[in-house]
Amino acid sequence: MNNTFAPTPLADAAIKQYAPALEKGSHLVVIGAGAFGGWTALYLLRSGFRVTLIDAWGPGNSRSGSGDETRVIRSTYGANGLYFDLNVRALELWKAHQKKWDKPLFHPSGVLWFCYEEKVDLIDASLPFMEKHGLAYQYFSRKEAQARFPQVFVDDLDHLALDPHGGYLRAREGAMAVKEAFVREGGGYHQAMAKPGPVRSGRMEFIELNGGTTLAADAYVFASGSWLSSLFPEALGAFITCTRQEAYYVGVPHRYAALFDTMPVWMDADGRDFYYGIPGNAGRGFKIGVDLRGPAFDPTDGDRILDLDVLAKARQFLGHRFPWLQGAPAG
Repeated sequence: MNNTFAPTPLADAAIKQYAPALEKGSHLVVIGAGAFGGWTALYLLRSGFRVTLIDAWGPGNSRSGSGDETRVIRSTYGANGLYFDLNVRALELWKAHQKKWDKPLFHPSGVLWFCYEEKVDLIDASLPFMEKHGLAYQYFSRKEAQARFPQVFVDDLDHLALDPHGGYLRAREGAMAVKEAFVREGGGYHQAMAKPGPVRSGRMEFIELNGGTTLAADAYVFASGSWLSSLFPEALGAFITCTRQEAYYVGVPHRYAALFDTMPVWMDADGRDFYYGIPGNAGRGFKIGVDLRGPAFDPTDGDRILDLDVLAKARQFLGHRFPWLQGAPAG
């Protein structure tokens, strides 16, 4: 799933609305226990607030954007310096906390870009931000890449670029780990469907939970991802759209398993189909994702049945770029 955000005057007006200052000890409710909600709840708790975290199906659930086995963490966002800074900070936090929790969550496999032209705008525009943070790409000619990554067909590429600082996160396990830390440190967690309550004089009075109960707090944070447009249809329905993107896992032939499991995350920079993949992750299969914006999707009731046409095209690409995976079974 992907959430498409298109700025509007309404959004600009909303951004200018600042929340009132809250005293330490105030009760805050965070709705959504994914990557954004879980970390928000944990840091609000550590900042001295009383925090309740709510999620309809639990952290890392299969409907959520944080619910897949893995997610890519990369530094390459073109000229978007804000995203770059957020990525650097996220990596610092994941590395520090996985050490604290003794739980391996971030895997620094690197991110390998398949580049068809000498110049790739997305990578080139990222160079100033790489330099700002003391980072650098590694570049491989076709000949160098063929020797280092024999599982990749490179004859139609100009070169390959490796971001050695990126990798992948065990997303589902990460969301669960953050929630567990939040509870250990004194936060309150409830599994329930929540929706906004009435707003009077610019203040939400309570949220409504399934079963007819309500919960009141001093402030509310809706970190609800794909559900935001349905929770706030008048404010957000016109410019936040949840769309469908598919990801597949294929079985690697046993004689090549070690080679694929140890290669970097990869991104195809053709500017058209936006394929990406995560080869390893504890033998869970070779993941290929399709980042094209698909049709609008209902994250609650939409069927997660694969589109055979999209799958066929992805498998065609897979067999071309990774010839040893030609005909590999989808799982």
